[in-house]
Amino acid sequence: MKILIISQYFWPENFKINDLALGLKERGNEVTILTGKPNYPDGKFYPGYNFINRKVEYYQGIKVIRSPLIRRGNCSGVRLFINYISFAIFASFAAVFRLSKTADAIFVYEPSPITVGIPALVYKYFSRAPIYFWIQDLWPESLIAAGDVKSKLILKLTDRLVRLIYRKSEVIFISSKSFKHSITEKGVDSEKIYYLPNWAEDIYNEPVGRDKDIAGLLPSKGFKIMFAGNIGESQDFESIVNAAEKTSGYDDIHWIIVGDGRKKSWIEQEIRLKKMNNIHLIGRHPMRMMPSFFREADVMLVSLKDEPIFSLTVPAKIQTYLACGKPILAMINGEGADVIRESKSGYAVNAGDFNALADRVIEMYNMPKTNLDIMAKASKEFYLNNFNSKDLIDKLMSVFYSYTVKKIY
Repeated sequence: MKILIISQYFWPENFKINDLALGLKERGNEVTILTGKPNYPDGKFYPGYNFINRKVEYYQGIKVIRSPLIRRGNCSGVRLFINYISFAIFASFAAVFRLSKTADAIFVYEPSPITVGIPALVYKYFSRAPIYFWIQDLWPESLIAAGDVKSKLILKLTDRLVRLIYRKSEVIFISSKSFKHSITEKGVDSEKIYYLPNWAEDIYNEPVGRDKDIAGLLPSKGFKIMFAGNIGESQDFESIVNAAEKTSGYDDIHWIIVGDGRKKSWIEQEIRLKKMNNIHLIGRHPMRMMPSFFREADVMLVSLKDEPIFSLTVPAKIQTYLACGKPILAMINGEGADVIRESKSGYAVNAGDFNALADRVIEMYNMPKTNLDIMAKASKEFYLNNFNSKDLIDKLMSVFYSYTVKKIY
């Protein structure tokens, strides 16, 4: 099959679509990527890229067509809006003038924004290829939850765009089962909705030895709770800091934060004001180093704010933690918490309940290591049984064939 993948983000940015593209190619498909110039998450073009250059390149044999866009800059609401719209416009022109119209399928990866569906609609108009839309983030619910958009007109227009994209898509894949209700409420037939959860990159499934350089960045002793990922508003670091403060009486309980984001400076300020020495900001590091960091942790932490939209979401880091075979402590509601409980990989407390989070940390700190080992084993087994990338990509291909190949022949 000839598959066109449309995604605003792609290698060298670290997103799930990188693995998926390779998985589709390995199954004998001819894959082409339409994407933007890499600038996530810092808002600066990666070295060697600018607005004009490197229009076409190759990623492990996959043709990558890069569309210009206005970079994210300081990631303010205005800059993000311009970034999203610029890609939608330039990629739509690319869909008309730079792409062969022979694709059998259009696969759209939507971690945000929904506007990535616009060039897909344009390409479909000229090629008549079916659209397969993989939803990672619900719109306009995400805009409402973030609170950055207050205009009723913008929210109304966004809702209309969402409904149009859903209606024009032959198949909608959802990364969380809880998304289904929101999508059917927008007039989508439930029979064209398929559950396709995220998985962890292969690097997280490989055995990892002790890395002395990584260990040197962390406390040498003690019980380590590690958060890895974006340090943003959605992750509710106010509650994490409050929980850490409640465990400050234990000298050997350490809260490790690996990553970067808009909330990092606030955490640094809180550490200074409260004179906390049990929170360690390690900074952002390449993905290849992350399994080594995880190896040094006793428990991995995931959190989201107490918002209705977040209760429908399964943060992708949960699959990563499971793949690494680590005990997990979650401060989230809804489906993400259900995964933790069902997998028996750790504990989940209600979003925003920092008292319960602190209590669970102390409980895990005091329990025998054998109990943590049982949770770790359960994590790995649950991942292999439910989020194995080979099985999920095979499922995706079976849907492709059932909707596309029968129309070709």
